[in-house]
This record gives sequence, structure tokens and C-alpha cells, in this order.
Amino acid sequence: MLEVRRLSLADAAVLIDGAIGASKDIGIPMCIAVTDESGHLIDFKRMDGGKVSSISIAVDKAFTAAVARKGTHVYNQLCVPGQPTFGIHITNGGRFSIIGGGLPVFVSGEIVGGIGISSGTAVQDQEVAEAALAYFYKNTDYRQ
Repeated sequence: MLEVRRLSLADAAVLIDGAIGASKDIGIPMCIAVTDESGHLIDFKRMDGGKVSSISIAVDKAFTAAVARKGTHVYNQLCVPGQPTFGIHITNGGRFSIIGGGLPVFVSGEIVGGIGISSGTAVQDQEVAEAALAYFYKNTDYRQ
């Protein structure tokens, strides 16, 4: 039998709080999604002014980060014509995101979820996701 660790709703709220703070710091309202380790949505917030088109993008980024256990920006660099991973962006019903801004959440080396950020540029989304993770590890008893 397997035992699975995953983020709780309270954990997701900490990640979202960190993302909201970072989003306010850069002045860009974001869509923020947090999933469990299997890519299923736990919580979502769209800040006032967050783009409607970014709702599904944020969710897909969190899904990808959780199930692939890598940041979405990694796949952006690998998913180019001629590379072995080209085409991965059309897998999983088109949900596999290769746009920066999705990061896996690890606790003690084990995948427990993913966070996806969207509404800024890919670089801005990535920065907010990184800040949310830093905030999470600082404000919980969890270690990467």
C-alpha cells in the first residue's frame, strides 16, 4: 500500500498568500492555482484585474508542475522542433504547459503539489511562483 502526502487547503492558502504578496510587489494582479501531487486543483484565486484568459493557464501550469515534477520553464527550453520532447505541450489533453510560471512543491524531497501563476509575462509569472514557494517554506514547518 502507498501512502501519499499532499498539500492541505491551509497549505494552499499559504502559497496563495505568498503569491498575492509578490504580485502586489510587482504591481501585476495574477491568477494563482494550487494543485495536489496528482495535479487536481486544491485552491484558486484570481486577483482583481487578473486576466480572464489566465485562469485556465494558471491551472494548467500548476497541473504540469505537479505531475511532471519540474518547473514549466524547463519544458519551454526542451520543447523545440528537433528535440526529443517536442510535442509534449499537446499531451494530457493539451493541459501540459511549457510556459514559465508553474513550479512543483516538494516537502522533504517528496512531491506534494504544484503552483501555477499567470497574467504577467512568463518571467514575471515565474518570479511570483518562486516568491510564493519561498514564502511557503519560510512560513510553515516544511522543508524542501
